[in-house]
Parts: sequence; C-alpha cells; structure tokens
Amino acid sequence: MNSTLSLLMGAPMLVVILAAGLGARTQETLDPRIAAYDKGPATIDVAKYPADMKARYKLFATRCSKCHTIARAINCEFVLEDEWERYVKRMMRKPGSGISASDGKEIYEFLAFDSKTRKKALYEKKLKQIK
Repeated sequence: MNSTLSLLMGAPMLVVILAAGLGARTQETLDPRIAAYDKGPATIDVAKYPADMKARYKLFATRCSKCHTIARAINCEFVLEDEWERYVKRMMRKPGSGISASDGKEIYEFLAFDSKTRKKALYEKKLKQIK
C-alpha cells in the first residue's frame, strides 16, 4: 500500500516534469528566424489606412493571435501576394484557427495591402527579383 501511495503521490510531479520537457522541446524546435519575428513589433499603426483595411486589421489581429503572435506575420519577410495566399491558406487549415474562407480572404487582402504600404521597399525589391 505504501508503494502504491508513493506512486500516486509522485504522478503529479512526473506530469510537471514531462510537460516542462515538452515545452522546452517546442521552444527548441522553433526556427531562430521565426523566433526573431515574434520579438519584433506586435502592432501596426493603421490610423492612415482606409476604413475597410482598419476593419480587416482587427480581424487579422483577432484570428491570427489565436495560434501565434501577430508579430510573426507583421515582421516576416512575406510581401508578395502569392506568399500571403499560401500562408493564409496554410493557417486556415490549422485546427482551431477559426479562419473561415471569408475571413481568410479578408486577412489576405489586409496583408497584401499592408505589404504594399508598410513594406513597400521590400515588396518592390522582391517584385523585381521575380521579373
């Protein structure tokens, strides 16, 4: 009986140790480039954006922050429409993302607009590279 009690009392500690190990493993497998995006600015000043883009920004911030920091999408090097299309479609397939087809379209439209506005130099540079 004492050995059974010892095992039962040690079980919660084992769960904590395993959970900590899994958390550390998840952190270790995050690509350093992606980790750097997460550490960048976590908001966009959309004050000068058209009203429809401000609304799309709110949708983007709400949906995309369910699974990762919005800083990841804000600071990444995606700027071209096809890059954003692939990325948004991939995120839509993630379980629990809550991104419907119509939400995905709105998020894509915001990200494409934002790239041409806020990341204009990078957008133009990448555009020249593919021509």
